[in-house]
Amino acid sequence: MSGPDFHREHVALPEGRLSVIVEGPEDAPPVLLLSGAGVDSATMSWRHLIPDLARDHRVIAPDWPKQGLSTPWNGFADHAALQRCVLATLDQYGVDRAAVVGMSQGGAMTLATAIDHPDRVERLVAIAPGGTLSFPPVYHQLLWLVSRSHLLNTSLPAMMVGNRKRTEAFVRTALFAGPAPDQDEVVDEVMAEMDAHGAGSSDWQNASIGPWRMNVDLRPRLGEIRCPALFVQGDKDMGVKPATTVAAAKAVPGARLELLAGQGHWVNRQSPHTVNRLVRDFLAEADT
Repeated sequence: MSGPDFHREHVALPEGRLSVIVEGPEDAPPVLLLSGAGVDSATMSWRHLIPDLARDHRVIAPDWPKQGLSTPWNGFADHAALQRCVLATLDQYGVDRAAVVGMSQGGAMTLATAIDHPDRVERLVAIAPGGTLSFPPVYHQLLWLVSRSHLLNTSLPAMMVGNRKRTEAFVRTALFAGPAPDQDEVVDEVMAEMDAHGAGSSDWQNASIGPWRMNVDLRPRLGEIRCPALFVQGDKDMGVKPATTVAAAKAVPGARLELLAGQGHWVNRQSPHTVNRLVRDFLAEADT
């Protein structure tokens, strides 16, 4: 299917060009939207939120490296590289401070930016954020082996490419926990992204797990976040367990948590109207 006709620009970095959606009035409050890992993009995650926010916000939504239209990319897009992408995007548009909304991998980068660069984040929304996970021994080592294995990390997931039945099952079980208003379109978008870039996990995901512990673990520093924070989590999420996000929200001073019943990992696509309302209401607190 053809995506929304969002206006796109580019941010140049040494490794390549980030493709960035830019919508809304130039003098409106800025909002940075950060999508998830793997089979995702700015358009896929935020196709419903962008036009809603762009009515009265300056919306800036980059495709992560090697995702969407941010290709080709020469280099490894690990945590440090993605943080450079976030800062370069804010700098490109002259944004000193922005509200930042991120989901999954984007949620991890939202939290990390608020920790490492608190002067750049006015308020944040973390949707099923990564960077807060841990796994028991043995299972952790298995995940690390998967992250280092081309066969398990790329070749086996590639079996979904071009197969609608398998893709539908993936969307239904891994991303959602029930029907979405545009589920057929979601499957089309996932198939198109897999056809363009494969179905493997992202560099950030692979690099985030070490042989004995997580290389990216934001939990010890969550208490340093001082900006207003909202966490949004589906209670049926298979990728980021609800208890993980509940604990992360409790660790951030003054943070609020919205636990959405019957929702999976990709709540911004499974229930876009609910997520849009939560984000708009939260941002409106700053506007007033």
